[in-house]
Amino acid sequence: MKIVASESLSRLAALHCSACGTDYSAFDLQRVSACCNVPLVADYDLHEPLSRAVIDQADASMWRYGALLPLLHEENKVTLGEGLTPLLRLPRLAARYDLAHLLLKDEGQNPTGSFKARGLSMAVSKAKELGVDGCIIPTAGNAGVALTAYCARAGLRAVVVMPRHTPAAFKEECYWYGAEVELVDGLISDCGARVRQRNADGALLDISTLKEPYRLEGKKTMGYEIAEQLNWTLPDVLLYPAGGGTGLIGIWKAFQEMKQLGWLAPDVKLPRMVAVQAENCCPLLETYTGRQPNCHAYQGRATLANGLAVPHPLGEAMMLRVLRESNGTVVSVSEEGMLAGMRDLGRHEGLFVAPEGGAVWTAARQLLASGWLNPDEKILLLNTGNGQKYMDNVTGRAWG
Repeated sequence: MKIVASESLSRLAALHCSACGTDYSAFDLQRVSACCNVPLVADYDLHEPLSRAVIDQADASMWRYGALLPLLHEENKVTLGEGLTPLLRLPRLAARYDLAHLLLKDEGQNPTGSFKARGLSMAVSKAKELGVDGCIIPTAGNAGVALTAYCARAGLRAVVVMPRHTPAAFKEECYWYGAEVELVDGLISDCGARVRQRNADGALLDISTLKEPYRLEGKKTMGYEIAEQLNWTLPDVLLYPAGGGTGLIGIWKAFQEMKQLGWLAPDVKLPRMVAVQAENCCPLLETYTGRQPNCHAYQGRATLANGLAVPHPLGEAMMLRVLRESNGTVVSVSEEGMLAGMRDLGRHEGLFVAPEGGAVWTAARQLLASGWLNPDEKILLLNTGNGQKYMDNVTGRAWG
């Protein structure tokens, strides 16, 4: 289906191939690029002036940045109030570790309990706008829950394929939203193979990570919020738990767009971006350090942080580009390290974060110990989900 952009607030202009730059129409249903079989990225008309006054201050959600989002018509918006999550100071941990500025953005306070609400709200809204009847997704948990919730809200069919070992809370929530759920032995890569087999006729829109252009646009709103919440400044270092990497890529995209628009002062430096992975599944780290040419043959294992069990991320090249451009790095964290991070954030700050959130705090401590991080820098941690969803994984482990 083709859509018309008349009378739209959005500055959406086109899509481009993330590898070679070939342009694609943003007004037709697209998946990955036909030229290189890699993710497509949305482009906006940023040449005409656009002031920060365009932000809808009456909208306490990610949709306040509508001019820089891809939805063309308001009636297609599928929302549960996602975004504008709190940016919290962590004074007790900062004092304990002699840090000048320690912050955490708590994405666990989104609808459906994770940052996935942003991407799936946007992807399902665009699916509705483009006339899609249903969606299918391989998931480690949170993305499946978010997809099923937003499809239920939109009246679209939802099919979810997830590992059999996924915590029960994720499965049960998908059932409550009326989804078709299939359980597979293995990791999300095995679920992806099953999705390709089950959807061979293309009847459903595959909303796998970066296999359509718009989950990325929902995730990038974290970057806009961080800047707005910090009064249009940025942290020195941002630590992000990177499985598929959409959020890492999206936040960096937002920073670049704001620079081009002049929403950030010329002297505002972009942060060094840190991708945090699980020791049990760290394909990006292996490629970044040169121990493998790419992630295609990587063998991962299950981890407490279900969202980090992504052995073959489609966006690997895009993540590596972010790390290069930002002078960032990759860190892996052990299973016990994740639990230790969760304990610290729980006992000292009253936050019950996902294992992914525990991982980023432990990664920060590792980087402080190595000297890569300076205690005087402004450090921002991203917690991507609510720890309640992971009770099957962590029950009985609070005391170490």
